[in-house]
Amino acid sequence: MKTLKLQLKSDAIGVLASAICLLHCIATPFIFVSAASFHASNPHANSPIWWSLIDVVFLVVSIIAVYWSGKTSSKEWMKYALYMSWSLLALFIFMERLQDTHIPTALFYAPAVSLIFLHIYNRKYCQCKGDKCCVG
Repeated sequence: MKTLKLQLKSDAIGVLASAICLLHCIATPFIFVSAASFHASNPHANSPIWWSLIDVVFLVVSIIAVYWSGKTSSKEWMKYALYMSWSLLALFIFMERLQDTHIPTALFYAPAVSLIFLHIYNRKYCQCKGDKCCVG
């Protein structure tokens, strides 16, 4: 019973974190253009440190949600799909940060949106029922 409650919460947290992350990715260029501090090659270049750290916070919250959702999912493939989406998002974020490589913002949307949909799907269709939990 505790596992089912944890799964429901982890999927809700995962959806929320991924949605806020997506909004962050969408809003960043608009915020910095309006503040006249947008740099064309790297939107985070002139940003305050706390704004850049938001990406890391989203990744940490998301990996915790992915871990618990994958651990309690009744579908084995769901765990791999969640981890692959999270890994792709983390890869894009770290490539842009560490290598100062410009990655088109639209590429960030795919893994963020897939995490949202995977958590919603997992919550709706991949829950264990009672004591029976068949993986497959």
